[in-house]
Amino acid sequence: MSKLYFKYGVMGSSKTAEALMCRFNYIQKGFNVLLLKPNIDNRFEQEDDKPKIISRIGISAECTKFSKDEDLSILFIKENLKQKIDIIIVDECQFATTEQIEQLKQISYRTTVLCYGLLTNFKTQLFEGSKRLIELADSLQEIKSVCKCGRKASVNARFVNGKLTTCGEEILIGAEESYESMCYWCYKQRLKNK
Repeated sequence: MSKLYFKYGVMGSSKTAEALMCRFNYIQKGFNVLLLKPNIDNRFEQEDDKPKIISRIGISAECTKFSKDEDLSILFIKENLKQKIDIIIVDECQFATTEQIEQLKQISYRTTVLCYGLLTNFKTQLFEGSKRLIELADSLQEIKSVCKCGRKASVNARFVNGKLTTCGEEILIGAEESYESMCYWCYKQRLKNK
């Protein structure tokens, strides 16, 4: 039975690596996988490259990108005409719109959809796509990571010029140069000391 899955974690919790390993596993068993990511995620891309999803540990795969105003139901139909799609895997799903998550829910009645992404932004507030996934997903699974202190990391803290910030646009594409995952206690301590 097809379902909509949401697997979430903080930055650096190996969400993308897990998504790519999941893709490999399905392909190895003979399934056709449609790998998707929002086009806002342009890390690691060169202009002449085909779109790819690349994890920090170096594994990658070609993917199909979608824009904020794209109807994922139509995209699915087009891709399904090329070859039957058995599984859809979406990386960085937090950047999807409410409508796109609702489209993925509809698709999940026919085809399994696995979404991987962040739960909250650097202000500890839910992303639009993540909020709707919590409301609609058939299965929620946290991919755990650890703070430097040893506690479970739950915050994607943003740093500008080495200083923790809670100001700025919600989306700033980056990695270790801009973000650190930490527990809420360490996050609050850093906020007090800034």
